[in-house]
Amino acid sequence: MSRHTITERHLRMMLDVIDEARHDDSGGFPPPSLLDGLGRLVPCDLAEFSEVDLPTRRSLGFQAVEYGGHYPEPDDEVWWLHKHEHPHCADVERSHGHLDVGQLTDYMATREFRDTALYTDYMRPFLAMMVVALPTAPGRIRMYSVSRERDRPFSERDRLTLQLLRPHLNAVYHEAARRRRDPVRLTPRELDVLRAVAVGWGTEEIAGQFVVAPSTIRKHLENIFRKLGVSSRTAAVARVFPEPEPEPELP
Repeated sequence: MSRHTITERHLRMMLDVIDEARHDDSGGFPPPSLLDGLGRLVPCDLAEFSEVDLPTRRSLGFQAVEYGGHYPEPDDEVWWLHKHEHPHCADVERSHGHLDVGQLTDYMATREFRDTALYTDYMRPFLAMMVVALPTAPGRIRMYSVSRERDRPFSERDRLTLQLLRPHLNAVYHEAARRRRDPVRLTPRELDVLRAVAVGWGTEEIAGQFVVAPSTIRKHLENIFRKLGVSSRTAAVARVFPEPEPEPELP
């Protein structure tokens, strides 16, 4: 339990941000008013939302609000080249979003971070970043972040604010996803195959479970990808099952 407290006024502001997002009819996904709200609650130079499919390196969503001026567009290839240099990045990837709100200085001193290529080639001028990772399927990152240029770490009140908001950010994301999702027309067997994929089963395991040839499972997957307009198993699972599926029991 944090010893830091949130004032009644600040709590009302937090509730207003969530309420505004739930009534956001701009058509953006997730509701872009959330980023504006985060910037009001946690002073920062940049607030971002990003969602990435790790196996394909495909961006599934990105939004940004700049408070400190205009910043150049980041080079994603540089990110993939140097992201391993910061342990916080690795934790976010491994956690599937089941990670407490954290900031870069929880893992590495600022002076050490300044010496990394991740900072000099990609994140400059941002020395402070706090990340709110949202639960998602394996192989994906879905997160909000706030960044500051100066060497001024975020406060524990900032952390508590985002930690308290985290379940509401997740709920707003899924409410918006349900509103925008087109009906997915998969056959019952295609849905069974995709459920097995969602819990990590490989082609051979699925074929054995359904007593069919692996080539049959591969054909089902080709049909699923075509119908959903995706090119990877991870993207297909995320399209149909936005929450990770519970593992089925073997008969």
